[in-house]
Amino acid sequence: MDANRRTAYYTLLDVESKKSYSNIALNHHIITGKPDSPAFVRELVYGVLENKIYLDYMIGHFVKTPVAKMKTSDITVLRMGFYQLKYMNSVPEYAAVNESVSLAKRFCKGREGFVNGVLRSFIREGKEVALPDREKDLVNFFSIKYSYEPWIVELWLDQYAVDFVEELLAAGNLTPDLVIRVNTLKTSRQDLRRRVASKGFEVKDGYLCKEALHVTGGNLLSGPLYKNGFFSVQDESSMLAVNILDPKPGELIMDVCAAPGGKSLAIAEKMENMGEITSWDIYKRKVAVIDKEAERLGIKIITTKTWDATRVDSSMIEKADRVIVDAPCSGLGVVRRKPEIKYKKQSREISELPKKQLAILSASSKYVKPGGVLLYCTCTISTLENQKVVGEFLKKNPSFQKESALQLLPNINNTDGFFICKMRKEDKLIND
Repeated sequence: MDANRRTAYYTLLDVESKKSYSNIALNHHIITGKPDSPAFVRELVYGVLENKIYLDYMIGHFVKTPVAKMKTSDITVLRMGFYQLKYMNSVPEYAAVNESVSLAKRFCKGREGFVNGVLRSFIREGKEVALPDREKDLVNFFSIKYSYEPWIVELWLDQYAVDFVEELLAAGNLTPDLVIRVNTLKTSRQDLRRRVASKGFEVKDGYLCKEALHVTGGNLLSGPLYKNGFFSVQDESSMLAVNILDPKPGELIMDVCAAPGGKSLAIAEKMENMGEITSWDIYKRKVAVIDKEAERLGIKIITTKTWDATRVDSSMIEKADRVIVDAPCSGLGVVRRKPEIKYKKQSREISELPKKQLAILSASSKYVKPGGVLLYCTCTISTLENQKVVGEFLKKNPSFQKESALQLLPNINNTDGFFICKMRKEDKLIND
């Protein structure tokens, strides 16, 4: 059996059955499965995940059992086969069918004939299945064509024009660049760019941030430049949030929803390792990741703490020069990196996110000194979680004034979908 497809199968099974994050499951199975072409595995896994609803729609035209009632093992093998036949031109039809049958023999006992028959029927039909009528049901058309849960399509149609929404949906299915942040404590962007390029990678400067480099090539994170802390992986949207926060050396900064720590670490680099950063998260295991990364990067000024950000820590009231609230959110801005987010059902947990976000923002505002900065950001594209949360906060907290607000979008900015709002607390000395 082909090790590449076996690795992809195990990864997809974990995402489907255990609700694992695709990036974590993929990295784990590539390490343990040792496939000879990790790039092939990544293309297959992310391709299936990005197109899952559309793949199921096509499969449904060739099977009697409703797709939703099929065994996870069966539907996973069929999705992999359909994706290879439909999208992977480098894979011959016979290889896609034969390797899918081999997977079925191993993981779907007695179903190899069924898998073979369904895939060959798809080939006979020209590997095409007509989409639903766009004019009759736009939401259903977009949901199937671009593989998003209908509630997400409806949410964005409420916010943007139809053509713009289609661009946004399509952009969410594109593979994002690998973007790295230069650790300015150890090197410069020019020097790091030269070093990375010398190892055979294609390197471009960032579009929005002077700390950013876009890198094309494999296994960058296994080399000495990463291990010795010369850079971190971070999207430009997150770097821009730190730039807008504008931390200064010697200040006290609080990052109240810090894990996995990318913004805290970027803040420390901007502060030239001078001052104090308090990084909190509710999960102890995630706080440990921040400490480990700080050590790799040579950062000395971060103090981590396990804390529920909805609660007020009375010992920190009006102590911070700047506070960043990277609030828990629906994550709709990062579907390029975690396509499984597209299949979240509309749930009570999601509908209650704005309430939780407002609670965290309100508690965190207590830590800001007079004249200090409060930055609210999320990695989602939802006015309910972004503009409306900020609006409600400002209505209840007149001592804060909005200085700027920005919604980054993958189809416009080539970044994650990211909302950033900078607010400043009035200076009592000035107003007295």
